[in-house]
Amino acid sequence: MTKKKKLSKGQTRRVRDNHSARLKREVADTIDDSQLGPQQDGLVISRFGQHADIEDSEQHIHRCNLRRTLGSLVTGDKVAWRPGIASAQGISGVVEAVHPRSTVLTRPDFYDGVKPVAANIDQIVLVSSVLPELSCHVIDRYLVAAEDVDMPPMIVLNKVDLLSSSERQQAEQLLQRYVAIGYQVLYVSCDTGEGLIELKQALKDRTSIFVGQSGVGKSSLVNAVMPEVAALTGAVSDNSGLGQHTTTTARLYHFPSGGSLIDSPGIREFSLWHLAPERVAWCFREFRDYLGGCRFRDCKHGTDPGCLLQQASTEGHIHEDRLASYHRIMAAMADKPTRHHPNSL
Repeated sequence: MTKKKKLSKGQTRRVRDNHSARLKREVADTIDDSQLGPQQDGLVISRFGQHADIEDSEQHIHRCNLRRTLGSLVTGDKVAWRPGIASAQGISGVVEAVHPRSTVLTRPDFYDGVKPVAANIDQIVLVSSVLPELSCHVIDRYLVAAEDVDMPPMIVLNKVDLLSSSERQQAEQLLQRYVAIGYQVLYVSCDTGEGLIELKQALKDRTSIFVGQSGVGKSSLVNAVMPEVAALTGAVSDNSGLGQHTTTTARLYHFPSGGSLIDSPGIREFSLWHLAPERVAWCFREFRDYLGGCRFRDCKHGTDPGCLLQQASTEGHIHEDRLASYHRIMAAMADKPTRHHPNSL
């Protein structure tokens, strides 16, 4: 008897996707037009596979199916939907269309290219922490991602109560490079309450999204600025130092005083392999005045003669660690095996 050939990872994934698409078609047809009320506008609070939680004009939440013709749908999308006359198996409506987005936060997917994460965001709150570690290179990667999608970022250093006086001084010195080029930096502690008033004020009347590595305390910050949410929190793994993923899907919350917040799943690495080298350089905002002025058009901004970035770094106009971080990103991008490799940058 011939042994059945084992499917490759790609084949297995395509089978799974085809099955998911078939389920989507079946689910979308569980409520027909005769069971639906008039169309109205709504807001996507969260997306769960082939369903989405939609908020109506009175801030009531409805679990809805998605039309087969619908494109991508993410938290923060403004949509046209129709409520069901009667709830069927917990589904109380159907999303029929997505309104144009003012902004969209994307992240590259190793198999499907660039995918949206959340929409109609006013600012990105980049949460870092003294645990697992304070890494300016990780901050730089997130800042590049934020600049690429043209969303103003704000840096929040969490868990500052764990720092000694000398460590606090060192952290502030490290982060001063970002203040110097116009980024807002807040120092916050959920335990002592330091910086929470300033953070709440920065979030007021805006739609913000928290991003950052696992374990930096994003969900704890959500709890601190919005106690009624009672978002899940988790401990940092004692073995790896990496945080546990305590938020499984992006979800939007409203502030009673105005504004909204999207709590997103933990992202240990924000990949940048989809960006062109010129775009990466442009996303370092302090580089922009010098780009295009180097002696050679294809300047790599390393040891090339006549490099304006190197000259600006030597003269103190560009922080040497920021330039080193740029080169570290570029080196990792050059070493990536393929766009689809799971270990790509």
